[in-house]
Amino acid sequence: MSGHSHAKTVARTKGTADAKRSKAFSKMARAIIVAAKEGGGDPNTNSKLRIVIDQAKQVNMPKDKIERSIKKGTGELEGGKLESVIFEAYGPNNIAIILEGITDNKNRTLAEVKKILNQYHGKLASEGSVKWLFERKGSILVNNEQGAVNTEELEMDAIEAGAEDILEQDDFVIIYTKPDELEKVKKNLEEKSIKIESSSLDWIAKEQTEADGKESLEKLFGALDDNDDIQNIYSNLKP
Repeated sequence: MSGHSHAKTVARTKGTADAKRSKAFSKMARAIIVAAKEGGGDPNTNSKLRIVIDQAKQVNMPKDKIERSIKKGTGELEGGKLESVIFEAYGPNNIAIILEGITDNKNRTLAEVKKILNQYHGKLASEGSVKWLFERKGSILVNNEQGAVNTEELEMDAIEAGAEDILEQDDFVIIYTKPDELEKVKKNLEEKSIKIESSSLDWIAKEQTEADGKESLEKLFGALDDNDDIQNIYSNLKP
């Protein structure tokens, strides 16, 4: 998945046209390859792979593509020469941005990211200068279109399941967890018959910032999202 708002990303990806869906499948395939490469091809023992497979299923990625990507990651098939990258940046109005990517050529990706940022009045930042503004958290999304869930009951269930916080955003309820407790909380909620839309490990801004010129920021996020190597975009921009 990619996007500065995970909830908006899920909604957007589910409604994409074929060309966009193909790009989403390509990015999911890369994420699966890297996850399998780093932790093995068994989702029962590789939690990162399990999370990414769940995300792939949410965008209706075909089972054979998922299995082929796993085999590329484990070396059973060729095509797994990819690595994870992370970039820190500032956009217009000094909005802090973290970019997660997967690439077969880090220098090329770096050059492309620089070009996009420059085009939209942003700039790369030195390592660590942005990341401290964010926290690594597990995120669980529950669909709340037309008030589909009782948020008060969900909040109680989430707290009992071990969640740290809960937030309503657009048509979703986002449940935040400690990174190493994401799977446990997700399982506990599913045992309470709560339907999970998706789960992921995200960079969450410690404080969100209001900014003028949101249109230019959205254009920047869109251009970054269109880059094949960029998987996830996080910012401290207040929705």
